[in-house]
Order: sequence, then C-alpha cells, then structure tokens
Amino acid sequence: MKTSDFYYDLPQELIAQHPVEPRDSSRLMVMDRKTGALEHRIFRDVIDYLNPGDCLIVNDSRVLPARIFGVKEGGDSVNEFLLLTQKEQKVWECLTKPGKRAKVGSRFVFGEGLMTGEVIEVLEDGNRIVRFECEDEFFPVLDRIGQMPLPPYITEKLEDKERYQTVYSRELGSAAAPTAGLHFTNELLDRIRAKGVKIGYVTLHVGLGTFRPVKVDDVTNHVMHSEHYCLPEATADLINETHAHGGRVISVGTTSCRTLESCPVEDGRILPSDGWTQIFIYPGYQFKVIDGLITNFHLPESTLIMLVSAFAGFDNVMNAYKVAVAERYRFFSFGDAMAIL
Repeated sequence: MKTSDFYYDLPQELIAQHPVEPRDSSRLMVMDRKTGALEHRIFRDVIDYLNPGDCLIVNDSRVLPARIFGVKEGGDSVNEFLLLTQKEQKVWECLTKPGKRAKVGSRFVFGEGLMTGEVIEVLEDGNRIVRFECEDEFFPVLDRIGQMPLPPYITEKLEDKERYQTVYSRELGSAAAPTAGLHFTNELLDRIRAKGVKIGYVTLHVGLGTFRPVKVDDVTNHVMHSEHYCLPEATADLINETHAHGGRVISVGTTSCRTLESCPVEDGRILPSDGWTQIFIYPGYQFKVIDGLITNFHLPESTLIMLVSAFAGFDNVMNAYKVAVAERYRFFSFGDAMAIL
C-alpha cells in the first residue's frame, strides 16, 4: 500500500483556525463501521450512540506550553526552543530554530531572566539537549513564559491556552493535544456517565512526530516516533469488565487507541502497562482491544488517517473524507469529529 493512496484534496479554508464554542457544538460525522453508512450530527449527540455498559477511554495527557523564546547571552539574537522530551528534572530534548546559533555551550535567557538554558549536546537529528535553570519550580515558570505548541497549519493566535487542553487533562507531558477529546465538556461527560457509560483514563504523551509527514512511498517502510504511555490497573480492569459483560470499548482519539493496542493482551484480557510505544497501525492491522473510535479529521497521507483506515476500512474512510469536504466540515486539531462505531 502506497502513501499516496491516502491523499485527498483539502481546500485551505476548511482547516479550522480556532475552536468552536461551546466545545460540544462542533459537527459530528457518524460512521457505521460495517457498512460505511454516514450520518451528520452535532458532537453532543454522540451520547445517542453510546449504550449502557460501554466505556470510553480517554487520554488525560496535558499539553505543555512548550514553545519558549530565548535571547542568547552576550547578544540580541532570539532563538525558538520547543521542548520535546524531558530527560532529567530540568534537562530537555529540544527543537531549536535557528539551530546554528544553538551550539554546545551556548547559553540563553528566557522570560527576561525567569529562566536560563545551556545547550549541553547536539544530537544526530539536530535536536539539542538543554539544561534549564530557574529559581522557582520549573513547570510554573514554564507556564508563565511558554506558548502552546500549536500545529503549523494553525496560523491564528490562540487567546485562551485552556482551549488547547481537554477538560480532563491532568498529566503534563504532551507537545500536542489529543484533539479528539477537545469536543467534550464536563456537562456532556456527566450526561454520558448518567447513561451508564463508564470513563477510563490512559496517558500517552503526544510527541511532535504526530505532525511529521510520511516520507516513504511504501507505507510499510515508515518508522514511527516513540511516545511514552501508561495504562493503569483501574483502566485495564474497566476494559476487561466491559468486554466480559458484552459492552464496547470506545477509544477517544488515536492516541488512546495506540495506547490500548500497544498493551499486552493475555487470554483476551488487557494487562496494565507502562512504557514506550512505536506502534504503527495501517490497513491490515488486527485490532485487539477497541470496538469504536472517536476521532478528528486528519492530514492527507498521515499515519493517523492510515490508523483510521485500518479500523473502519480504507474505502469507507476515503469516501467519508470526500463527503466531509463536500459538506464543508472543519478539519484537523480544532475541527469537527467522527464517531466510528
């Protein structure tokens, strides 16, 4: 299967530049996974497609305001630093622009002196290892000086940083939001629970690799980036109980899906797990855990549209995207949603 098979033509104006208000007023395309039949609803109507005894699995990772700007000591040049992976308490792997000014030993000042950073290593891929110093706790300072690392296709300024967080986010560590969850409000979640649908939590810290294009012609030659995940025992128990009683496990987002499908399964039961995953899901993959998927509309030729195609069928998904363009759905992170059941 070729990467080009997953291309579709998307008018620029359909790329959502800002979130809708309220969160659950976005549009929802509902797909019957078996037949490919489509319905057009509003996101809050998702409750109509959930049954008592089902469970939703959500990713509670919280996005770091990971984009910071530093002035090089002894000069006035400004570098952009994007924090990617925490290596030690105040040591991070970073993407820097421009990279040529961030040599080993170079020091930068952030937030008018609230934080400093020194480049201590340059990696083979050009990323930098940076040791940061600040008088106060690191994350509160980062929250004061950092900006949300919005995807490159969003060019408008985000006024409220919380709109790039899910309402249930709690575990700091992502470089991008698990965007399928952005549609939920606390009120909608309460209504879902009241219907008898339980909600379980996993954590997968989303890396910037989620935005990297697939650069190989043959899909099977693509190498996925690595991301840290955690499936706690309580969530594993919920999933196993749901399946044992005939309920459906519905993943909210591709990140929750990748987490669940990365965990070990023995005798049909998923086991708690904590580790790193490079799982790449594309058509032909046999799903072990999930029975439904709530997701956004993804970039052409991306690993995410490949994952959705693996779950719902290539022809069904490519047809759904064609319909979504024709119906003027909003695409990508702040866009509309699909429920595949």
